[in-house]
Amino acid sequence: MTKRFLGAAMGALLLAGCADNINSDYYSVNQTGKVSTVSQCTVLSVRAVNVNTDSGAGTLIGGLAGGVAGSTIGGDSTAHALGAVGGALLGGLAGSAVEKGVNSQTGLEYIVKLDNGQVISVTQGTGQALGVGQRCLVLFGSTTRVIAQ
Repeated sequence: MTKRFLGAAMGALLLAGCADNINSDYYSVNQTGKVSTVSQCTVLSVRAVNVNTDSGAGTLIGGLAGGVAGSTIGGDSTAHALGAVGGALLGGLAGSAVEKGVNSQTGLEYIVKLDNGQVISVTQGTGQALGVGQRCLVLFGSTTRVIAQ
């Protein structure tokens, strides 16, 4: 029983760990067919950033799995309870670390100057790297993107 639960919990953790695609050339189905305003701009600066999606699912699933596994420790009810608490704490920490490792992505933060003089920041994936001084387009919509002109 415990092995089945742990297997199911680990499978759920792996599914929960699927990171969103943050690249400028990726569109989800609900983003297609939408109107975006486009402005010309010049890239002022670029820096690498870490993007992390922490849903808490790793902590929850790890805590549950650790609690169940820890409850099998010892022979009396006190030992089972202490094992469950310790297992839940350790499992929660491990699940959180796994989720952060799986969901972390490298992104790029662009500071761009629009042709109207306004300066904005857009963070996106590393799929299309742009350089300082490069002329680009900013697509303002449900997701703002900076793309090569």
